[in-house]
Amino acid sequence: MPLTFWTLCTLNQNVLQEIIITENLGKSVTTSDGILHILSSIDLIIKSAESVAIIGESGSGKSTLISLLAGLDTPSTGRIVINGHELTALDEDGRALVRNQLIGFVFQSFQLLPSLTALENVMLPLELAGETHAKDIAESLLNRVGLAQRFHHKPKTLSGGEQQRVALARAFAREPAILFADEPTGNLDSKTGAHIIDLLFALNQEHHTTLILVTHDTVLAGHCQRTIKLNAGVLA
Repeated sequence: MPLTFWTLCTLNQNVLQEIIITENLGKSVTTSDGILHILSSIDLIIKSAESVAIIGESGSGKSTLISLLAGLDTPSTGRIVINGHELTALDEDGRALVRNQLIGFVFQSFQLLPSLTALENVMLPLELAGETHAKDIAESLLNRVGLAQRFHHKPKTLSGGEQQRVALARAFAREPAILFADEPTGNLDSKTGAHIIDLLFALNQEHHTTLILVTHDTVLAGHCQRTIKLNAGVLA
């Protein structure tokens, strides 16, 4: 007999190590032409330390799916459980707490604060969390991504690849259990993108992070252990 959603939620996570579970996940919005179904009936199980690529054509619902999984948006139907926390039962403050404790992000557009140096950008989430060794941790991570000579440079003086390396250092600074990467090489040339891919997966392996990657790049998707394809809002 197949396991039900609630059976899966109550099983010992040390055995199954399921860090993300969704059941009948859906997202719809009302438009001038009626109801638009962006996602429908998404059932997923993602295990701890697994790397998963979410692929599909533009408009297939990829970015909406990771927004829901990260608690940045709320679904119209279904449930999401992240590391034992049911996101769909939490208010915005509760979802923010789960994000702060468990989740890191890497974006296509880097999302660095322009007024801060590379070091300060990496230190910021650590300082907000009350980490007393924020500078030491940030320096160590920037060294790890090859930016030892760029600590005090602001984003506008860094190349695209350097900015994304700062973003990677920042994403791993708080040791997130789950890292969401949305088109992390989308703004980079192929050579720089390949270097970022290697660095992302090396860091992910070192930190034993669950990686969920949205991409159009089949080469990038091929680095993941598993690929999930969306087609017009449903699992293909």
